[in-house]
Amino acid sequence: MVYKFLILSDEVDQFAREIAIDSEATFLDLNDTILDSVGYTKDQITSFFICEDNWEKKTEVTLMDMGGGYDEDSWIMVDTRLSELLEDEKQRMLFVFDNMTERSFFMELREIVTGKNLDTPVCTKSMGEAPQQIIDFEELDKQVKNNDLLIDDDFYGDADFDPSELDADGFDDLDMSDDSGMY
Repeated sequence: MVYKFLILSDEVDQFAREIAIDSEATFLDLNDTILDSVGYTKDQITSFFICEDNWEKKTEVTLMDMGGGYDEDSWIMVDTRLSELLEDEKQRMLFVFDNMTERSFFMELREIVTGKNLDTPVCTKSMGEAPQQIIDFEELDKQVKNNDLLIDDDFYGDADFDPSELDADGFDDLDMSDDSGMY
């Protein structure tokens, strides 16, 4: 089976990516494909969170073993296949790409294509520029000290962003460039 994910950001308007990946690929494969699709380096700690319909975090899949307690399951990206935790269309996830500030992408499993396999994950559609990967705290500190920056409730994202936009299918009609020609 092939999973097709829609990825959105609350920081950048008109940003979207669509990733097609085999259901038997690992979360690490998905991690690397997302990072490649947005031009991020692979030197940061990242995590996936499987979420409830209301975006409440449920299950975490980490880049490395974080030494969690014995009473909870530990899911590591390299050892966990997507099909182990994802089986329904419209399943939601958060991909945390900046753990220091918990900045993340909103993801939804938009489509499951049965009867097909995909050897290599691919970004099938791309629209807009990704937000900056990490925030430079030294520069941020200078701006705050000089009163050049107002930090309020909207600092880490767009106050107008509504995660329920994923429900509206509004991104199906956007003019997203097709990077692969596969789907």
